[in-house]
Amino acid sequence: QVQLVESGGGLVQPGGSLRLSCAASGAIFSIQAMSWYRQAPGKQRELVAAMTGSTNYADSVKGRFTISRDNAKNTVYLQMNSLKPEDTAVYYCNARISRSYGSRFSDYWGQGTQVTVSS
Repeated sequence: QVQLVESGGGLVQPGGSLRLSCAASGAIFSIQAMSWYRQAPGKQRELVAAMTGSTNYADSVKGRFTISRDNAKNTVYLQMNSLKPEDTAVYYCNARISRSYGSRFSDYWGQGTQVTVSS
């Protein structure tokens, strides 16, 4: 079993900051990539930021969001600054994980954490 547990969401005013965390636990042999996605009401889930050896960001968050990772803790973070109302969404953590030596990598998802940017 592999679990991804997110934390750090909440309500923040425009221009404010939040830091999301996602910790992976369970039967983990190797983590190939860790990413953050978000889904706003009525919209498709979209990639926000990813660490796959290199770091990639959606154009809408470049310069405002920073993804980082603590390999020792199997944890990925998303520092979100200068938040805008359009950043309001449920944010999901994704990790591509191999559970044992030689096994294939599979995608795992967290339960999601709500981020609301509003005055």
